[in-house]
Amino acid sequence: MARIDVLMPQMGESIAEGTVSKWLKKIGDQVKRDEPLFEISTDKVDAEIPAPAAGVLAEIKVQEGQTVPVQTLVAVIATPPAATAAPPAPPAPPAPRPEPPKPTPPSAVATAAPSAPARPGPTPAVSVPKGDGGAETAEDRLRKRSTPLVRKIAAEHHVDISTIPGTGFAGRVTKQDILGFLERGAVAPRLAGAAPVGPIEHPVVEAWPGDRVEPFSKIRKITADHMIMSRRVSAHVTSFFEVDYTQIAELRRRHKQAYAERGANLTYLAFIAKACAETLRQHPVVNAAVSGDTIIYRRDINVGIAVALEWGLIVPVIKHADELSLMGMARAINDLGERARAKKLSPEEIQRGTFTITNPGVFGSYAGAPIINQPQVAILGVGAIEKRPKVVTLPDGSDGLAVRTLGMVSMSYDHRVVDGADADRFLADVKAMLQGFPEGAV
Repeated sequence: MARIDVLMPQMGESIAEGTVSKWLKKIGDQVKRDEPLFEISTDKVDAEIPAPAAGVLAEIKVQEGQTVPVQTLVAVIATPPAATAAPPAPPAPPAPRPEPPKPTPPSAVATAAPSAPARPGPTPAVSVPKGDGGAETAEDRLRKRSTPLVRKIAAEHHVDISTIPGTGFAGRVTKQDILGFLERGAVAPRLAGAAPVGPIEHPVVEAWPGDRVEPFSKIRKITADHMIMSRRVSAHVTSFFEVDYTQIAELRRRHKQAYAERGANLTYLAFIAKACAETLRQHPVVNAAVSGDTIIYRRDINVGIAVALEWGLIVPVIKHADELSLMGMARAINDLGERARAKKLSPEEIQRGTFTITNPGVFGSYAGAPIINQPQVAILGVGAIEKRPKVVTLPDGSDGLAVRTLGMVSMSYDHRVVDGADADRFLADVKAMLQGFPEGAV
C-alpha cells in the first residue's frame, strides 16, 4: 500500500505553527478524499482540515493539544494499491512570501522557512555582523522573524524578543513564549525609550471537591490573552446612545420577504453595519490604529462582525464595507456568520479589520461596554432592540407616550487618540442615519 503524508497546513502567511485540537478519525478508520480529518487552531482561525487522499488512517503522529510548526508530519494515510496510479496528494501549501527586503543577508532567509521534515534538524549557525559590532547568528534572526502577533505583543510591551528563550522551530519565539515571559515578570532589555511594563497576573484559584476543571481551549486562551492585552494597552472609555429603530422596523417589514427571495436575511445588524461603514469615512480617527507614538488613519473601511460560537468568539471581517449596498451588507453578514459556525473561514477573512461591531443584544442585553479589538481604536456594541414606551412631542406641542422600537448602542474607544467629542459625533451621525434611513437605499 502507498503512504500519503498529511502535513500541518500553512493557514496564512503569518502563521508559523498550528495546534491539533481534535481528530475526527481514529487509526484504522476509512477516510475519503476531502473528508474532514482533523481540526486545528492557530493564532488566526480554527479550521477543519480535509484528507488529501482516500484510504485508511494508518498513523497519527501529533496528538490532540500538541502544537507543531507548519508542514510537520501529523498523520499517514495508507492507500490501496489501485490508488497509487491516481494523482498524488496536493502539494503542501507554499511557504510564506518573503517579507519586504531588509538589510539582512540572503543566508538568513533560507533558515526562516524550513521545508517540512517531521523533526527538523539544527539550523546552520551562520554569523553576520550586527549593528553593535557583534555577530548575529541565523537563530537570532529567526527569533526576530517570529509571527506578526508575537512581534506586536513585544512592541506593545517594549520587549526585545531576541532576548527571550524560544521553544518554537530553531528557537523561534512563539506566542506562548512571550506571554509566559510577561506573566513571569522576567526582565529583558527594553527597546530604546520604552517604559517599564509589569507582568500579567493570572491568579491560581483552588478547586473544591466536586468541581470540574478543564484547560482553556486554544481559542479561549487566545481570546483571554487578547482581552487582557487590550485593557492594558488602550485607555477604554464608553459612550451610550439610544436609537429609535421604528422607521427601520417598518422598512424591514416591507422588504424582508424580497430580500429572503434573493438569499439575504434583512436584519437590524445589516442596517447598523451599513450606517457605521458610511459614517466612518467622515470620522477617520475612529477608523484608525495606534503604532507607537503615531496614528495610522486607515484608507480601507473593513468592518468586523463578532460571531458567538459554541466554542468561543471569532470576528470575520467585511472588506471595503463602505462600498457595499444594504443587500451586499446583508449577504456578507449572513455568509461570514454561517461559515464561521461551520469552521470554513480562511485566515484572510478574520484579518485587517479597522472597526468592529458586536451584538450582545440578540441575547437580550440592554447595553454593554465591549473591549476594543486591538489594534483598532473603537468597537460598537448593539443592545436589544424591542418595543418600549417613549415620550414624544405631539402635533399640538404637548408631550405624550408612544410605543416605539428602541435600542441602545454603545461604543468603547481608545481615549489615547479618540476624544469624547469625536466618539459622540460619530455616534450621533450613526444614530441620525439609522433614524432617517432612506427608502431608496433599501
